Amino acid sequence: MTSEELVFDFERVRVHGIGVYEGTGLDVRAVVAGLSRDVRDGFRLDEVPWGRFSHAYGSGEDVLIHLSRMRCADAAAARDARSSLGNSVCHQGTTGSVAPLTVPFLLRIAEDQAAHERVNALVLVAAVACRNHWGNGSRAALLRVADPDDEVTFDGSGYPQNWSVRAGRDAIAADAHIPIALLDDLDPGVREAAACVLAASSGRAWEVSAALHERFRVEGHPRLRAGLVLAIAQLAREHRHEDAAGFTRACWSDPARPPEVRVAAALGWLCLVDDSAPEDLRAVLDELVTPELGRLMAEVPWLRQVDSHSGAGLTLTLKHMFDPAPRPTFPGTWGKPGRFVGWGKPGRFADDPLV
Repeated sequence: MTSEELVFDFERVRVHGIGVYEGTGLDVRAVVAGLSRDVRDGFRLDEVPWGRFSHAYGSGEDVLIHLSRMRCADAAAARDARSSLGNSVCHQGTTGSVAPLTVPFLLRIAEDQAAHERVNALVLVAAVACRNHWGNGSRAALLRVADPDDEVTFDGSGYPQNWSVRAGRDAIAADAHIPIALLDDLDPGVREAAACVLAASSGRAWEVSAALHERFRVEGHPRLRAGLVLAIAQLAREHRHEDAAGFTRACWSDPARPPEVRVAAALGWLCLVDDSAPEDLRAVLDELVTPELGRLMAEVPWLRQVDSHSGAGLTLTLKHMFDPAPRPTFPGTWGKPGRFVGWGKPGRFADDPLV
């Protein structure tokens, strides 16, 4: 395919099918796979074909400007750049085709101790690499990373979001060493967001799972412990790790475990198996789900996406899981229309008293 032909044509897709672009320079999965370690480590943004792909407002050519400004010494400028970038590439639940190309560079911003937007860089990576299931806390959706391959969805330009999400997940797998190292970061917000990023990885699953388990064994923050359980379960669900159902069951059935761990493990177990909820699990939930625990777990990222407004994420998730009636979805993680705010309110991690 010549450079003149490197323009995505939805009409061509309509006639010939999306497979016409598979493996070409317009397949973002192939482009992400072709980014060398030197380009990624060297932050060589000018060697990435941004303009070949798009976001909510058109060509992705401006993405490198936002990424560059996210590294600047001025905190306000870095924050504005991150907001503009997120608003463009992950817009109202839609992942733009240029979005996965940002992942290697956002990960490197996150590992830079001098960067101002470390947490939110990881939040954006997690958003790129996980299809958003707004407000859906059901057993089928809470830990679902992406749409099935046979359910192709498209962004505003007609580009298949399945490819974009997969490319984002592949980019995480290629640089998994970065978020794995960040699981031990001094900033609890970084640790929490790193776990969410790793849970969406498309590869190196056993290595990632081992790192999440290791962090879980030493993590002292209650909310982060709950999140790690769900991260382990999500990764296992995607990669069919049969031992995860046993791990989560052992956690929720162990009275010596903290309440947030037992409840998170119960949710994870329900998402990993098709069995009906046993009476002993229901008894655990009846005993441990209190208003206090609901407030603590409302900020766990998986539950925040179910309800980021009223803080009822845990209650709604349990209702969705035990009530088979379909539930409408709503933009629970995006705030005002068109404005990317990560998993909750703007500045959530900066203001949240995690320590």
